Amino acid sequence: MSNKKLVLGSSSKPRQTLLQRLQIPFEIVAPELDESPLANEKAPDLVQRLAKEKAIKAAQAFPNALIIGADQVGILDNQILGKPLNDETAFTQLQAASGKRVQFYIGLCLLDASTQHYQLALEEFNVIYRPLTPEMIENYLRKEQPLECAGSCKVEGLGIALIEAFEGDDFTALIGLPLIRLVRMLEKAGMDPLKG
Repeated sequence: MSNKKLVLGSSSKPRQTLLQRLQIPFEIVAPELDESPLANEKAPDLVQRLAKEKAIKAAQAFPNALIIGADQVGILDNQILGKPLNDETAFTQLQAASGKRVQFYIGLCLLDASTQHYQLALEEFNVIYRPLTPEMIENYLRKEQPLECAGSCKVEGLGIALIEAFEGDDFTALIGLPLIRLVRMLEKAGMDPLKG
């Protein structure tokens, strides 16, 4: 097992909960970044860029650590669905998603801060929404407050009630941290969760 410290470059509680599953001690740092897309930037490029930038920024505080950076957005009708940040935007996002398939892209970066070597991955996970009435959406938003969730759907909570079906390889990717891919990255970096 690597003697490097593991750091999650995210303040996301769901990501922290997911990372705890690997039973490797880790620290948390929340890098502040402008998460706006660049001009003409496609969603897959956006999430990979932001995952890497979050890891690089977090490495400033942990120069000898393995740093995890992650980012996620949804795509509906060729529009990027980010974090809604307010109820009005969340309602609009969910109303637009009603009865439709939304593609979620998740960028993942593992950076060795001491060497600046990084591994970068892109995961995709599709969500098919049930037909949603305004009342269903309002009740969900009142109970869950998913204002920090891309596309307004907190599937690890009550958001599961909005869903008709999932399409993807790793459900943890949808929650924001693709653990199957992360385990492989950690193994390559000398930090295998199943050893020592």
